[in-house]
Amino acid sequence: MKRIALLGMPNTGKSTFFNRLTGASARVGNWPGITVDLMSAKVLLGDAMVEVIDLPGVYDIHGFSDDELVVRHFLENNPVDLVLVILNTTQIERQLAIALQLKQLGLPALLLLNMADEAKKFGVTVDLAKMEQAMEMPVVLLSAKYGSGYEQAYQAITSAIRTATPTDPAQVREHLQLDDQIEASMESVLRSAVQVPTQLPDNLTNRLDTVLLHPWLGLPLFFGVMYALFQAIFILGKPLQDGVAWLLGLFRGGVLEPLLLNLPAPLHGLLLDGIFNGVGTVAAFVPVIILFFLFMALVEDSGYLSRAAFLMDALMAKMGLDGRSFVMMLMGFGCNVPALMGTRVMRSRSLRLLTMLVIPFSLCSARLQVFVFIATALFAPQTAPLVLFSLYLFSFAAAIITALLFRKQYRSNEPFILELPPYRLPTWRQIVLRGWHEVRHFLGRASKFIISGVVLVWILTHFPLDATPAGSDTWAGMIGHALSPVLDPLGINQQLAIALIFGFVAKEIVIGSLAVIYGLEGTALMSAMAQQVDWVQAYSFMLFTLIYTPCLSTLATIRSESHSRAYTALALVWPLGLAWLLSFAFYQAARALGY
Repeated sequence: MKRIALLGMPNTGKSTFFNRLTGASARVGNWPGITVDLMSAKVLLGDAMVEVIDLPGVYDIHGFSDDELVVRHFLENNPVDLVLVILNTTQIERQLAIALQLKQLGLPALLLLNMADEAKKFGVTVDLAKMEQAMEMPVVLLSAKYGSGYEQAYQAITSAIRTATPTDPAQVREHLQLDDQIEASMESVLRSAVQVPTQLPDNLTNRLDTVLLHPWLGLPLFFGVMYALFQAIFILGKPLQDGVAWLLGLFRGGVLEPLLLNLPAPLHGLLLDGIFNGVGTVAAFVPVIILFFLFMALVEDSGYLSRAAFLMDALMAKMGLDGRSFVMMLMGFGCNVPALMGTRVMRSRSLRLLTMLVIPFSLCSARLQVFVFIATALFAPQTAPLVLFSLYLFSFAAAIITALLFRKQYRSNEPFILELPPYRLPTWRQIVLRGWHEVRHFLGRASKFIISGVVLVWILTHFPLDATPAGSDTWAGMIGHALSPVLDPLGINQQLAIALIFGFVAKEIVIGSLAVIYGLEGTALMSAMAQQVDWVQAYSFMLFTLIYTPCLSTLATIRSESHSRAYTALALVWPLGLAWLLSFAFYQAARALGY
């Protein structure tokens, strides 16, 4: 099978083109010579099945950041039939170097000049014939976002791959040891083929930036946008959540209960009160998770998150971090694992370690479903979005405290360089594809842990067999009793303590475990919790869940990225201690005030 590699700088639309070319068939896999997973997909081009690999965005093949090394090692260890070099046409004078580097390596390449729609607005024109002659490779002008020029690109790729022969990785390794006159060649091509206006015309991006990047208004506006996003999630998600819960209730009463009626009592309880209640309660919140990812995709693809990094850089610098650290924290809202892996773009090891220490405080999607559930159960509809927003602020506060305490231990002088892309209105296709990839990742993680988790919780709450289900004489009750001296000062009862233990494995299990512990699901579970837990206890539990130890997959990523057991131990112990202190302070203060 022939192989195509996609290569380009960050923010060139490489992932957008990859999604358009491959649809939803992408998968993650590992490759010889590299220590990280890459996105790949198999597609039919003409009459041949071809594997397409999306390489990390890099600024220089000859560079030595982690992402650049991933690209180098991939090319040095894996034969490639064709490289698709994707550049941002509006920034071609800064990005053409990477295409020339590939040409120098002797790699078969096809140059895709993306964002042609923006280039036209800015007055950037490219003579394709002269560009092809100078670069000695096919060149196509397109907009991956809107699809213009995509058919020409598809035909050019199909034609090129039909006659392509795989590269010899040994020759690539030999060429990568040389670094000669890239800059002179780039200037020659630009002079002959590209016309760029002396000054780009004023546009909507500049007008928006005067407001959104305002030194006083910028940050309040950003947090206002995020709060509005949470409000929209609750307003739109609540009816969808109720609808899914209603359907699950009908399915249980009309199908499962009659079907399982004659089973032995323990097996009947395991299947209905254990697995179905646990999985069903989590499934009811999938619409909210989907909405969250769709909205975040809209904010991210619009170019606004880059502005947030710029706005936060001055504050982050005082904590020993920079704007990239803030972006990684925002990425952690989806899942902490890819955010941790994204720190590879930082050359300074100290900056990477400090950033990795604060990322797990980001309120990931697994925690989000826990907080949406509890906020819906114990707070008024008008208050619930504010409760959720306050937890996001607490996540930033925990990160700030951590960075301030450890900045001297992980001191870095690496400069922060950020290129602000123009504002873009993402297409619905882009939003849905990005949202679907994130949701599929969430569901994949959830399916790994939830069923096994709720089965274990059911066993703990129902054994020994002569014990009262979920009573103090069960194994779960014994564990909860043992933890009481530590968690009672936080207002966390024995039922919530068991959920916290399983949350260490994966936060997706927390709600499912509560459904098993109480033997209820959906609205019935919410009502039962509202009768046993007041809002002070609920908020203390959410605060502890937000900050305490990362899940096992996050810890495994920290271990693999840091290559240090001592650092991994710090990433485990420090959040647990900080969570106890903050929850203790909140709970005791609230009780002292009479709540």
